[in-house]
Amino acid sequence: MSAPLLLDLSHTSHTQAKTGIQRVAGAFLAHAATDTRGITYDPYLGQWRALEAWELNNLSRTTLASKRGARWPLSAQIRGNLKRLVKANPLHLLGSALFVPEVFSAKVATRLPDLFKAVSGPRVALFHDAIALSHPEFTPQATLARFPAYLQELARFDAVVTISDYSRTQLLDYWSWVGLKNTPPVKTIPLGIDMPSEVSAPKRSDRLKILCVGSIEGRKNHLALLQACEILWQKGLDFELHLIGLAQHQTAHKALALIAELKAKARPLNYAGAASDAAKEEAYQACTFSVYPSIAEGYGLPVAESVARGKPCVCLTSGALGEVAFEGGCLTLNSVDKDSLSNAIERLLTTPSLLTLLSEQARERPIRTWSQYVLEVTTWLKEIKPNQ
Repeated sequence: MSAPLLLDLSHTSHTQAKTGIQRVAGAFLAHAATDTRGITYDPYLGQWRALEAWELNNLSRTTLASKRGARWPLSAQIRGNLKRLVKANPLHLLGSALFVPEVFSAKVATRLPDLFKAVSGPRVALFHDAIALSHPEFTPQATLARFPAYLQELARFDAVVTISDYSRTQLLDYWSWVGLKNTPPVKTIPLGIDMPSEVSAPKRSDRLKILCVGSIEGRKNHLALLQACEILWQKGLDFELHLIGLAQHQTAHKALALIAELKAKARPLNYAGAASDAAKEEAYQACTFSVYPSIAEGYGLPVAESVARGKPCVCLTSGALGEVAFEGGCLTLNSVDKDSLSNAIERLLTTPSLLTLLSEQARERPIRTWSQYVLEVTTWLKEIKPNQ
C-alpha cells in the first residue's frame, strides 16, 4: 500500500470558525482521494500525528462558531502531555506528499522540518493572500508581526499553489523585493465551491432581498454597504438587507454599531451572526442579488457562490475579485465606497432588464467544484520534483 498524501489541518481541525481558509482546508479533505490523511501538530505531545476521531468530527461539525480561535479540550491536552512524559511513540507518519492549505503559525513552522523528513515526495503549501502587507490597517498586530517570516517560510516548500493570479503576483513580488533566490515554482489554481442542489430564478415578492455573506471586519467594508443601504432607505426604496458572517471584533466595531443603529430605526436589516450551511443556502435561494463590498481578497468565494446560484453579485472590478467576476454575472465597480455601492444597488433594484441579464449570465457561466479543484491540485503535486 502506497504512502498517503498528508494534509496539514493543525488549525482547521481545532476551530469552530468556518471562514475562507477553514472552508478551503476542510473541503480539500472532504473531496480528496481515500489515500489522503489529515494530520496536525500536537503542541501537548510535541509531535506531528494523524487526526484523531474528535478532530475529524470537528471538521464535519454543523454547530455555529462564536469565536475564530483554535481550542483543544482539556482531555486532549492531558492525553498529549502524558504521552510526552512517558515518551510514547506517536502514530508513525510517512507520506508520499504534503499539502499545507492553512496559514501556519510560528510554532508549526518550527516543526515543519520534522514533517518534511517524513515525506518522500513534494512538500507544497497553499498561499491565500498578502492582505497583511497591502492593507495593514485592516490586519491585527500579531498577524502583521508574523507575516514577513511566514512569506519567507513558504519559499522552503517544493512548490506553492495560489488561489488567484493576484495572490501569485503578490507572493512573487515580495520574494523578489527581499532578494530571495531559487524560489519554488508557483501555480495559480482557482478555488472551487459547494454547488447548489438547484439554481433558482430571482424570487418575486413585494420586498426585494439583498444578501451579503462574509466575516464582519474592516476590509470586508460592511460599513460602506450599510451606509449605502441607508441612503437608499432614506430615498424610499423598499428592500431587505441580509448579512451573514462571524464578526471580527478587532475591526468590526464601527459596522456593528451601525447595524445596531439601523435596527433601532426599524430598517429592514437582518443580521444574527454566522449561519449554518443550510441557512446560508436558504438565504442565497431567497435573495434577488448579492453584494460583496470587500476592499481586498485573495479570491472571493461569496462572489463565486452567488453566481453559481444564478444570483448576480455587486463587487470590485480589480484584484482577485475581478478575476472571479470576469466571466459574467456580476456588476463590477471601480470603487466600493458608499456612493458607488448605493448607485449600483439602486440600478439593480430599479432596472429589471439589467437584473435579468446578469442573472442569465450567472446561470450560464461554468463554476469550478471542490472536486475539480482538489483533482487539479493533486495532479500538479505529482509533477513536482521534491528538493532533497
